[in-house]
Amino acid sequence: MIGFGLLAIALVASAIFVVTAKKPVYSVVGLLVNFIALAITYLTLHAEFLAVMQIVVYSGAILILFVFVIALLSSGVKPFAQGPDKAPRILVPALVCGTVGVVAVIIASMQTRFAPEAIYGLVGQADVFGSVSDFGSALFHHHLLPFEVTAFVLMVAIIGVVLLAGDDVPPQRRRKRAREPIARPDREPIAR
Repeated sequence: MIGFGLLAIALVASAIFVVTAKKPVYSVVGLLVNFIALAITYLTLHAEFLAVMQIVVYSGAILILFVFVIALLSSGVKPFAQGPDKAPRILVPALVCGTVGVVAVIIASMQTRFAPEAIYGLVGQADVFGSVSDFGSALFHHHLLPFEVTAFVLMVAIIGVVLLAGDDVPPQRRRKRAREPIARPDREPIAR
């Protein structure tokens, strides 16, 4: 129970940090912490497949998509100024968070009174909570519509980012500007 409480605090704190962070890159880092805490929560529920998919799909693919979105949205601004090196200051918070996570997992595993096989069944066995077949059956039979809507929402988000990161000059103005003659003092004006 203590392990779940620590994981719940980490999940809520990282979610609040994602929303309140001043810079989008910091929000992405907070989201990474949230995804990792959620994966650990899945591990405490003996849903190993869900934990691995949480790390691979969300922490790997979706988070990289967010980083590319941030890079695209900031592509039209002036170059970033190199600030002071903040990497040495992250060592202590990283060690504290890692230690809290390891302690939470150890406490959660020590509080399990029965063997996981007695409650959940063997890992990988069909019709067991957290197994691949049980997860696939629930996803594609009971939750198919939300799964498809999520894919559509992600596609719309990508299209929106591409439109937002595009040129700020409308296509009509670009064509008009291309036809205007270029004034050169030593020559007659020529068209582009």
